[in-house]
Amino acid sequence: MQKRDYYEVLGVSRDASENEIRKAYRKLAMQYHPDRRQGDKESEERFKEVSEAYAVLTDPEKRANYDQFGHAGLGAGFSDFGFGAFGDVFGDIFEDFFGGVTGRRRAHAQRGDDIVYNFDITLEEAYEGIDREISIPRMEACGECDGSGLARGASRSTCPVCRGAGRLRQTQGFFSITRACHRCGGSGSIIENPCKNCKGEGRVRTQRKLRVTIPPGVDAGSRIRYRGEGEAGSRGGARGDLYILINVQQHEFFARDGDNLMCEVPISFPQAALGTQLEIPTLDGKITLKIPPGTQTHKIFRIRTKGMPALRGHGRGDLFVRVLVETPTKLNERQRELLEEFARISGDDVHPLTKKFLDKFKQVFGA
Repeated sequence: MQKRDYYEVLGVSRDASENEIRKAYRKLAMQYHPDRRQGDKESEERFKEVSEAYAVLTDPEKRANYDQFGHAGLGAGFSDFGFGAFGDVFGDIFEDFFGGVTGRRRAHAQRGDDIVYNFDITLEEAYEGIDREISIPRMEACGECDGSGLARGASRSTCPVCRGAGRLRQTQGFFSITRACHRCGGSGSIIENPCKNCKGEGRVRTQRKLRVTIPPGVDAGSRIRYRGEGEAGSRGGARGDLYILINVQQHEFFARDGDNLMCEVPISFPQAALGTQLEIPTLDGKITLKIPPGTQTHKIFRIRTKGMPALRGHGRGDLFVRVLVETPTKLNERQRELLEEFARISGDDVHPLTKKFLDKFKQVFGA
């Protein structure tokens, strides 16, 4: 059976924010969760479908691949998870919904945030590909306390509010809700003597130098993921990821459309009428373009394999050259005499576009 569009599954637009996606998933997950509809196979399948859509659309890399290539961009077998594969995803939403039932588990070790680094490159660099060292500000585990947040020789104390449970139970009528302790954040312990270097945070901000490789053919909006190069997690949690977001600066001569390039080249009226040869720059050197006699303005010439390298696959795009016939704005007396003489002896034969226009005008208006 053909898979449904993930945005359609969650009932959100293609430009929906992550928060909007989370809200949509939360509503549908609570509606179709098997614990609420035990034995209902249709609800179970629906829950799997919305969970799969959520798992893709909240992962920046998976979402980018899906937006560009659809289900094919996720690789074979992505959806062949068992039902339990979405347990962590649902657990996060369930915690948000009920106010922190799983807060204690999450508070002990939290994954670090992802970092998005905007990387500006020129069109020439996008054509060649580059290898460059960059400096990224990010959180690192504190070297003084090894990430514990404690002063040397100190230890964590039992939280006086939750008495080490990490959770507080609140009863409202028929409902009993368990929340993460506000004092210790769900860890069950507090720091009374914090590390002076990180002030108990367990992390400090530093500059991380990293060598990144940008492959030939990247376009504006391309993202490169470096796993584990994001912010350090708290309390020993895993690092986040680093996303290099490519911005290709506009070029003074070339415009880009995918793997193809386009440029505009002015030519004079005599060159257009008589034909000529033009020297055209490309990103890997100059070439000669033959302009045939009688070339009209806005004529586009296609030069194969002189565009950008294909980022995925082999080969290169093409270069499209649009010629613009310039009309002289200042004429000396001799030039004017020659053009006037040319106009007298030209007749209709040398003006095919004018003749075609006049014929159509007469046909439509009977003039």
